[in-house]
Amino acid sequence: MGEGHIGSNGPQAPGALVRSVGRWPLLFTGLGAMIGSGWLFGAARAAALAGPASMFAWVIGSIIALSIAALATELGAMFPVAGGMVRYAQVTHGRPLGFLTACANWIAITSVIPIEAEASVQYMSAWPYPWAHALYRNGTLTPEALVIAGALVVVYFLVNYWGMRIFARVNAAVTVFKLFVPCATALTLLAVALHAGVHPMGPFLPYGASGVLTAVATSGIVFAYNGFQSPLNLAGEVRDPGRSVPFATLGSVGVATIVYLLLQAAFLVAAHPGAGGWASLDLASPFADLALSFQLNGIVALLYLDAFVSPSGTGATDMATSARLTLGMQRNGTAPAVFGRTHPLYHAPRPALWLSLIVSFVLLYFFRGWSILAGAISVSVVISYLMIPVCAVALRRRLPSHPRPWRLRGIAVIGPLSFVFASWLLYWACWPLSAEVILLVLACVPLYLWVRAKDPWRVHRDAVRTALWFPAYLIAIAVLSFAGSPQFGGRGWIAYPWDLAAVAAVALVFFRWGVAASLSNPDLECLIEPEV
Repeated sequence: MGEGHIGSNGPQAPGALVRSVGRWPLLFTGLGAMIGSGWLFGAARAAALAGPASMFAWVIGSIIALSIAALATELGAMFPVAGGMVRYAQVTHGRPLGFLTACANWIAITSVIPIEAEASVQYMSAWPYPWAHALYRNGTLTPEALVIAGALVVVYFLVNYWGMRIFARVNAAVTVFKLFVPCATALTLLAVALHAGVHPMGPFLPYGASGVLTAVATSGIVFAYNGFQSPLNLAGEVRDPGRSVPFATLGSVGVATIVYLLLQAAFLVAAHPGAGGWASLDLASPFADLALSFQLNGIVALLYLDAFVSPSGTGATDMATSARLTLGMQRNGTAPAVFGRTHPLYHAPRPALWLSLIVSFVLLYFFRGWSILAGAISVSVVISYLMIPVCAVALRRRLPSHPRPWRLRGIAVIGPLSFVFASWLLYWACWPLSAEVILLVLACVPLYLWVRAKDPWRVHRDAVRTALWFPAYLIAIAVLSFAGSPQFGGRGWIAYPWDLAAVAAVALVFFRWGVAASLSNPDLECLIEPEV
C-alpha cells in the first residue's frame, strides 16, 4: 500500500480525489478555518464571561486544542483519507459508533458555514449608513440581512465547485490578508490605548474561575480552534501527508494561539466596561466600535473589509471540509452513494457540496445571529473530539506495529488527559445546553437504523458491544451537568469544584471502557480510497 492511500482502487477510479495540495497551502487551510468570525467576536464574548481572566481562557483552550490536535495528527498522518475526522471511529469501533460521532462532527462543521456569513453581515450593520444599521436588530439579522448572508454562502460554494487546486490558491491569498488585519488591529489598538492611559479593568476574576471555564466552552474559543480539523479532513488530497499533515495541523494551532492572545489583550486594554462590568458591554461590531472610539479610521476601513474576507475565507474552508466529511461518511457506508461522486475533471465532490449548501440555507433561516449558533456549535465540536483520544490509544494497542509517519510521545498520559479535557468542555457548556446537544447527537441513532435498515439484526447486535459505552457516557455527563454546581447551570447537588473532580473520574472510567471496547481487528477496509 502506498503511503498516500489505504489500498487504492486503481487509476481513475470513480469518486477519485487528486493529491495536489502541498504543506503550505494545507497550513493555510487550518489557519483560514481558525481566523474567521471567531476573532471578530470571540474576544468580546470571552471578556463578557470572564473579564480580564479571559486571557487564561484562551491559554486553556489552546492547551486542550493542541492535545487533541496532536492525537488527531498521529491518526491523520497514519490514515490520510478524505474526511478523516468522521472515519477514525469506524476503524476502531465499527460502523454504528462511527456514524454517531460523524454526525456530531458533520453538524459542527456544516453549521460554521452560515455562521461565517452571518458574522460578515452583522459587522456590516456597523457601516455608517441607515440601510446597514437596519440589517441587525434586537440581536438577530433581518430578512434583508439573510438574503446577503445567503449570497455569501453561494460564494463559498462556488470557490469549491471547481476543485481543490483553485480553492487552495484562493485560500492561501485570503489567509495572508486574514492574518495581517487582526494583527494590525490588535497592535494599533494596544499602542493607542496604552498611550491614552490604561483604564481600570476591575477585578481580574469578576465572575470566578467558573466564568473562565464557561468562556472556554461557549464564548467561541473552542469554536475558533476547531479549524485544526481542516488539514485532517483534506488529507486525502495532500502530497506527502506524513509530513504535511503534522506541519499544517499543529502549526495552525500555534499561530492561531498567538493571534488570539494578542487580540484578547488589545480588547481588554481598549474597552471600557463601565459600572455594569464586562458582562454589560454590548458591541455589535466589537473591534470596529473600539477603533471608531479612538478615531482609527484606517483600521475601521480595514475591519469593514476584513469582516467579509475573514469569515468568508473560513466559510469557504468549512464548505470544503463539510463536503469531505460527507464524502467520508459515504466511504464509511453511512451516506447514500450519490455523495461519493466527484467531478471527472475537477475532482470536486459536487453532490456533497450541494448538500452543504442546502443545509446552510436551512440553518440561516432558523438561526439568525452569530452568538445564537456559536455556543451550540462549540458543544457539538466537543462531542466530535471525544473519540480522537480513544481511537489513538486503541490503535496503539490493536496495531502497535502499523507504520506511523508521526508518532506522539507520552500518549499513555496525553490520551486519557485529553478525554478528561473534552469531558470538562462538555460540562462547562452549562446545563441545559450540554444536554440539548447530547440529545441532538443521540437522535441520530434512529437515522442510522434507517440508513442501515437492510443489515441483518446480527450486525446491529454485534455492534452494541463496541458502541454502547458512548451513549452511556453522554447520558452520564448529562446527569452530572444537571446535578452539578450552579456555576455551570446545575442543581447544586454536587458542589464546586467537586463536580469537576466527578466529571474527571467518570471520564477516566469511560475512557478505559471505550479503549477496551475497540475492535480486536480494526476495520482498515473502510479506509480504502479510490484515487487517481
